[in-house]
Amino acid sequence: MSQQRQVLQQAGTVEGNAVRFDAEKAEQVVEALNADLSATYVLYHQLRKHHWNVAGAQSGELRRFLGEAAADAQRHADALARRIGAIGGVPVSGPAAFERHSPVPFEGEDVYDVRTSLENDLEAYGDLIESVSSHIELAESLGDHATGTLLRNQLVDLESRAHAIDGFLGHDSLTLWG
Repeated sequence: MSQQRQVLQQAGTVEGNAVRFDAEKAEQVVEALNADLSATYVLYHQLRKHHWNVAGAQSGELRRFLGEAAADAQRHADALARRIGAIGGVPVSGPAAFERHSPVPFEGEDVYDVRTSLENDLEAYGDLIESVSSHIELAESLGDHATGTLLRNQLVDLESRAHAIDGFLGHDSLTLWG
């Protein structure tokens, strides 16, 4: 590891940016995007955990769905982090920072039955949908239409995944017999 360490920009700061977005407005948007970035990574790790642990009659279909959903979350997280950088901010990183900034609570390390896992996923999607929706309004009210577009595209995917999970949880699937 290199002995030379030069901080280029401190976490939690916003500097000038090439897209000429006002720094004071950018601070607000960066804070909102860091919350969504954090929530997206909390969701990503929860989806991966459920992907690894799914079992039962529909495990193949669920494993595919959860893997694709996790890949979508990772793609959205990358886009959010790039946008934070583009408007002069520093994306949060690391598990502790993600948990601290996320409006989506960390599920924990325990393994649950498939129905409970999917119910927890649906709840996480709902929390993230609410956060992203409010941040679309914030970004656009501050004149950051590019961030609004980015978040709208993410919102479409989030709502689609939530709808699919709701379908898995329908009365005729993943039924508990006993």
